Amino acid sequence: MEEKQPKLWKDWRLHLIVLILVLLAEGIGTHEISLGPGVILLLPMLYAVVFGLVLYFTPVVKERMSINADSIVFLSASLLVAKFSFAIGPGIEEIIKAGPALLLQELGNFGTIFLALPVAIAIGMKRESIGMTHSLGREGNLALITDKYGFNSPEGRGVMAMYIYGTLFGAMFLGLISGLLVSLTPIHPLAFAMASGVGSASMMAAASGPLVTMFPDMKESIVAFAAASNVISASTGLFVSIFFALPLTEKLYEILSKFKGDKAKQDAEPKAKIGG
Repeated sequence: MEEKQPKLWKDWRLHLIVLILVLLAEGIGTHEISLGPGVILLLPMLYAVVFGLVLYFTPVVKERMSINADSIVFLSASLLVAKFSFAIGPGIEEIIKAGPALLLQELGNFGTIFLALPVAIAIGMKRESIGMTHSLGREGNLALITDKYGFNSPEGRGVMAMYIYGTLFGAMFLGLISGLLVSLTPIHPLAFAMASGVGSASMMAAASGPLVTMFPDMKESIVAFAAASNVISASTGLFVSIFFALPLTEKLYEILSKFKGDKAKQDAEPKAKIGG
């Protein structure tokens, strides 16, 4: 039986909306917002994300269009990864010289555990925090948590929440924060380029975009390092989560939960009166 749902290339309304958003975002162009000694760069990709997010909650975008767009996003991300992969070639000598630094950048992903998990527990979150903080919560991590704990488990709800949040706001956040940090700190731009490779093509593009804009003479090196870092994170990130990040998150959760529980118990106990 022939499917009633039109093929992607027949969904002309979706393509028209995307074309209008791209032209509008490119027409606005790049703008800078001074923040003390730092600068926040507003790039066309950020505008397109915001406009698309707003349209999603209007009658303009139908549910069928949203489903079709989901497939196109993965196709576009594949083309983006291929484009950045070709960019690795011209900078291969610099990448080889970076050596251990490029490989060890994967340890930066542990920041979600040591920074976010204590905050999550402090504000009263339970095992949802394990799924939320063991990684950035992309596709591989979503599959890992679902396979180990189940989709309807607290951990599953946590990683799904971060997956949705990262999809909606991840590129927007990284695009803003990378431009600000590279202008505020003395850290080398290539270090930020390596940090851009978090295992997500859209997030990598958003994070490396401000770096290229601020350091156009280093464009090839920035793109090469970001692409190489992203390939490493995407290929090794799941194994790091399985063997290191997730067990570490579990252990740290147990320790912090006991500490918070003991403190709460002490606070709940009536204090002895001085002088009987």
